Amino acid sequence: MIRTDALERTYRSRDGSAVLALHPLDLTIGAGTVHGLLGRNGAGKTTLCRILSTVLLPTSGTATVAGFDVVRETRRVRQRVSIVFGGDRGLYGRLSARQNVSYWGSLHGLRGARLRDRTASLLVRFGLEGREDEPVERFSRGMKQRVHLARGLVADPPVLLLDEPTNGMDPVAALEFRDFVRDLRAEGKTILLTTHDLAEAEAVCDELTFIDAGRVLHSSPVERFADAVGDACFVESGPLPPGLAAHLEADPRIVRVTAGRAGATIVTSDRAAAEDVITRLGREGVTPAGIRPPQIHEVYLQLSQKAATRAG
Repeated sequence: MIRTDALERTYRSRDGSAVLALHPLDLTIGAGTVHGLLGRNGAGKTTLCRILSTVLLPTSGTATVAGFDVVRETRRVRQRVSIVFGGDRGLYGRLSARQNVSYWGSLHGLRGARLRDRTASLLVRFGLEGREDEPVERFSRGMKQRVHLARGLVADPPVLLLDEPTNGMDPVAALEFRDFVRDLRAEGKTILLTTHDLAEAEAVCDELTFIDAGRVLHSSPVERFADAVGDACFVESGPLPPGLAAHLEADPRIVRVTAGRAGATIVTSDRAAAEDVITRLGREGVTPAGIRPPQIHEVYLQLSQKAATRAG
């Protein structure tokens, strides 16, 4: 449903030098899947969403949505995709929630009773009933995000680009959003979700792509994201005695030691090294909690560190 081949985007900085926001990027997202795009600020996530929604032209390479080229078949792409940005972008503050959603629907060709019914049902779906005729500028950030989501769905597009859609939502609303994404998947929607909330990505996505400085670091089904760090193992323990962390880090098989008052996490290159660490901790009187698989944020940290090392 979404495909990019050697997609690249270059900006010009103020001094005239070229800044590569997207390196040649290859990505394929199948129909009816939720694909998470993870990365820090400036990684290239929003740039990719803007290209896929035809807001921004690529410098080179190709991108298609539902089989249509984003450059040569812009109108057909826009009929099949909707983008939801986080924050205040894309809303008219002096218009009401109803007017914002209706206006967007009219741009997509909805008219009359169909537009009114679609708008009303979405406002109810996102908990805006009773406030639908208030100016959006009076809304909290989380309420504005609800309007964004209703606006993005008013034309019932098969493809949704959600660019940090839970930005500003309270924890309860963010959990409700997860159920909403699952419902959309059940309806057959294809969703590209960019987020900083790694737990959210793991909870709702079928596939994950880690991106940093415009480069794809790893892409896989969510259940296999740990494959990105190969044989690396994570050892949990109680607090380390003074100096032990430094001794452990001197071992070339130790990738990283994160120690604090509550305990420590020791990342090793492989299982054998992890078992040696557990033996060493036992000799030092430290109680190890055992070996566990990496968490999603740890995988991303490992990949980012490797990328920084290669770039340096």
